[in-house]
Amino acid sequence: QVQLVESGGGLVQAGGSLRLSCVASRRTFSNFVMGWFRRAPGKEREFVAAISWSGGYISYGDSAKGRFTISKDNAKNTVYLQMNSLKPEDTAVYYCAAGFASGSVRQEYKYWGQGTQVTVSS
Repeated sequence: QVQLVESGGGLVQAGGSLRLSCVASRRTFSNFVMGWFRRAPGKEREFVAAISWSGGYISYGDSAKGRFTISKDNAKNTVYLQMNSLKPEDTAVYYCAAGFASGSVRQEYKYWGQGTQVTVSS
């Protein structure tokens, strides 16, 4: 069993930045993909970004391109999501996920964190 714990959420003004962290309780399979998703009130869970532990694969959802950066620290079993130029529409609960996934397909992720709230004020 893998536990994922997100942190780094909070309240920020539009144009500001936040860095989310996701710590895995133990080293996941080396060919796992780590993903970030978000769910805004009344909306479906949306793909944000994904990265493989090997670092050979990185993918971004349309809403993240150009503003968000996903990275990892293998030694710390931690994946990060640096979010810049935040907008009110980025307000959501952000979830970390892990699995033998191809990237943006939510159903392919086996493990999920509890989520961290990000609120962007206008």
